[in-house]
Amino acid sequence: MKPIFREHSDIMEKRTKENPWKLKTPPLTSDYEMYIDEKDGKEIIVCVVGKTILHYDFRAINDLHEMLKAHGDWMLLGSKDQKVETKEGTVEHWARSEDNPIGGWYGLKNGFKGRFAMYMPPLMEALGLAEVEHEKRNNRMRAV
Repeated sequence: MKPIFREHSDIMEKRTKENPWKLKTPPLTSDYEMYIDEKDGKEIIVCVVGKTILHYDFRAINDLHEMLKAHGDWMLLGSKDQKVETKEGTVEHWARSEDNPIGGWYGLKNGFKGRFAMYMPPLMEALGLAEVEHEKRNNRMRAV
């Protein structure tokens, strides 16, 4: 299967540390940036929230899109910090489940592996791969 994101090579080339995606959390309350980088020979997604830096596995873009397409409907985001239990059936739960395509966490930075469902959905929306709700709480997303 050809990865969806690779088809957007013009987007890929522009989104570096010098020219990141400028995004807002789903409730539209906080600004942050994301860009693609390489670490230990692997492509990663770097998320910069103020002075906090999180890393996510690059495969998350395609894997999340495929999961949402298979789900076929809205899915609750359910964002949680790494040490907080997640609710089954949420994007956050999927992003750390042994049942996902990589068999565990898409978050790569110890202590900061959570919050996948806070920061990845707006990126997916910016890439045209998902629709995301922007309410104060209990936001959902679905594939487009």
